[in-house]
Amino acid sequence: MIQKLNDRSREVFRLLVEAYVETGAPVGSQLLSQRLDMKLSPASIRSVMADLQTSGLLYSPHRSAGRVPTPNGLRFFVDGLLEIGDINDEEREQIEAHCAGQGRTVEEMLTEAIEGLSGLSRCAGLVVAPKEDVRLRQIEFVGLSEDRVLVIIVTDDGRVENRVIEGQSGWTPAALIEANTYLNARIANRTLSELHHEIAADEKRHRAELDSLTSQVIEAGLATWSGTEDRSTLIVRGRANLLEDVNAVEDLERIRGLFSVLETKKGLKQLLDLTRDADGVQIYIGAEDDAFSLAGCSVIVAPYVDTRERIIGAIGVIGPSRIDYARIIPMVDYTAKVLARMIG
Repeated sequence: MIQKLNDRSREVFRLLVEAYVETGAPVGSQLLSQRLDMKLSPASIRSVMADLQTSGLLYSPHRSAGRVPTPNGLRFFVDGLLEIGDINDEEREQIEAHCAGQGRTVEEMLTEAIEGLSGLSRCAGLVVAPKEDVRLRQIEFVGLSEDRVLVIIVTDDGRVENRVIEGQSGWTPAALIEANTYLNARIANRTLSELHHEIAADEKRHRAELDSLTSQVIEAGLATWSGTEDRSTLIVRGRANLLEDVNAVEDLERIRGLFSVLETKKGLKQLLDLTRDADGVQIYIGAEDDAFSLAGCSVIVAPYVDTRERIIGAIGVIGPSRIDYARIIPMVDYTAKVLARMIG
């Protein structure tokens, strides 16, 4: 679409979006005529704005002559016209200080990081903490019926979790006892993934002398426990920042809706999970993504990696759709890179 706009339309649209981001109010031709470098009368500017509205980039929220960008218009601006800036030395130092990990757990470091990012961006901060690969103390299989088995996992820090697996009939008490003996002889304070590797190594060396029923119990039990539980955590901080720049009743209603989403967290969790398959900073505007549907708000988020360059989480901000994209995008990007370095 950007190729279809002439230089005049492009400049009017760019200045209008920048003014909207700055004030949150509909932008009129009078203000734009003062900011334009080229000489255009207010009447000519209104004509350009009308064409931009017909193209779906602008709309008029009231009967006044002012216009605001649509979600499609904001996406068009971010993808084609936005000039992304860079964070200054003071902001870099603040991000580095908030992400410092010495003497803190990963979750504490992540919480401090989003509190710092929230303060700098004046938005709410979001982070998905990585899955916790806990070490195991004990695994027990307890028969409930011929085809149902209770799997009990005890972690090294004393937590107990249960799963019920269902399979073909014939899982005998002898098979469950053999599975218990085999696994607990190999746990030795290993994580679940390490235990999987140990079992695979046993099979490769042909030293695992297990009958087929016992193997089925072990495979089903470990797969159920590791495959259905997402142990990642969504942390949200800085909700109060969203109330600091409310200019109209419509803004307040959007913020109330945003608070509701922040409380439920489910949609945000799905959204940040999508970022794990992405490369670099991702920007979601309003209802353009199925996992996150809230008109009038935007999310800027970036994945962070571990020492093996594997994406293990995501960090970002959420706020009204008129957030300062040029300033916040590099903040989120830099914070994600610092976190990756600190976690490493």
